[in-house]
Amino acid sequence: MHEIQLLYVENIITRKKSTPQQELSFVMRVANLSHDKKIEVLWVGEQGEWQILSASYQYQLDADNECWHAKIIIKAMEQCSLPGNIHFALHYQCLGQDYWDNLSGNNYASQADSGIQLAANQNVQQIGFEPKLKAGQQRLPITVSVNQALQVKAINLHWTTDNWLTSHTTACHFNRHYWDEQAHSNARNPNQYGSQIWMGLLKINNAFRVHYSISCETEDGLLWDNNDGNNYKLSHEPLKLMILNLHCYQETQQDEKFSQIAKAIDELAVDIVCFQEVAELWNEGLGNWQTNSANIINDRLKHAFYLYSDWSHLGFDKYREGVAILSRYPLHNQAARYVSENESIYSIHARKVIMAQIKVPTMGLINVFSAHLSWWEDGFAHQFNTLSSWASEVQDQSVLATLLCGDFNITSTSEGYQLVVNANQYDDQFLAVQDQHLFEKIFKVNDAYWSNTHTDDYRIDYVFMNKASELKVKSARVLFTDDDYGKVSDHCGYLMSFEPK
Repeated sequence: MHEIQLLYVENIITRKKSTPQQELSFVMRVANLSHDKKIEVLWVGEQGEWQILSASYQYQLDADNECWHAKIIIKAMEQCSLPGNIHFALHYQCLGQDYWDNLSGNNYASQADSGIQLAANQNVQQIGFEPKLKAGQQRLPITVSVNQALQVKAINLHWTTDNWLTSHTTACHFNRHYWDEQAHSNARNPNQYGSQIWMGLLKINNAFRVHYSISCETEDGLLWDNNDGNNYKLSHEPLKLMILNLHCYQETQQDEKFSQIAKAIDELAVDIVCFQEVAELWNEGLGNWQTNSANIINDRLKHAFYLYSDWSHLGFDKYREGVAILSRYPLHNQAARYVSENESIYSIHARKVIMAQIKVPTMGLINVFSAHLSWWEDGFAHQFNTLSSWASEVQDQSVLATLLCGDFNITSTSEGYQLVVNANQYDDQFLAVQDQHLFEKIFKVNDAYWSNTHTDDYRIDYVFMNKASELKVKSARVLFTDDDYGKVSDHCGYLMSFEPK
């Protein structure tokens, strides 16, 4: 077992604005023995002084291994020359143990400006892999380093954007001028150091994810770099959705809590927010937009979102109380409807829901509803059935998913929750990702005894997604607790992330 193992080292000298600088990069495979670990590179240049360079996590190779990367750029100064040729070793500290990759005590060597040098056991290796696609990225350049002794005939990229339902093959080309392009200087030809650089370009258009592997055709047969059998996988960031009941201006230090909510939305890179108990001053029923709690929070974001809000009734004798949707992306076909039989603005049993269509880049069109329904005894069944019917009306083939979000005032073992389960149209997304076994019992098997193992779940806030959705929930967490941004309401919030199936 290799607890830590070099994949490749990169050693490049450039001359930018007449100031020479040397860039050293070290990429390594690390066994995932514990979350708490320290990875570092010990290296020495021609000056003879050993340095310690910390490495950082890059991505997961497989269930047991990670990729780590360390990089440093040294500029030539009057009092400090470039390192030149270097020697180095890799160090891994974890669970009270020290592990080394240092060629059995002899240390690795890398000559100045030698470009990319693969480890001895690496014949084909992708260079500079990162697991995330950039916003708006439609082309994916791929750089491959190969051992020159292989006498390579061709290198091909085998890739898919739909989980291998369809696939493509793209040829790479040998790049004789790679180092000149990278360094903008008279960098040495890396071929004399035993490496060749090949490059390919994938036209991925608006795909959410890309999977690929690399084949290398040689005189002796076919070699592969397929990320240790897992293929290389890149994707855009998942869609992040947050729900929170704002408690209708009833909080102490209310203004500070609005700022905390805005801070969380910014720091967690939330894309869509569904608020309930959004309030603004009653003002004889005319309202006051400047005091609207969703509007205040939106104004405190680093970049304001698109906002749609509507109200249903008089709350706490002084507010117009309603719901809101905030979105990083434009809102389309916004609509508001009473789902309750009671539509009196002076009754708390009058419940209005809002919805909007949102076109999420690289995913597609989704329908989002922000709802605050009544307790079971106050009309939940009628309200949920009305909401469900409305959602079905606006669901068509162009809609990727329907999300019913908010405060449903039903606990997970209640008659109301059972109504949702028996309708067989929507799934509880928090449960789907937090307890898959229980989710299967409730929503797939409809086990008659499911409530016996669900009695400690007191949630009343949910994201229900339609079963025919082309999205899947990836993660879910509770927000606004003493462990993160503090309590901002009599409800906690929930943050969930979604990606295409």
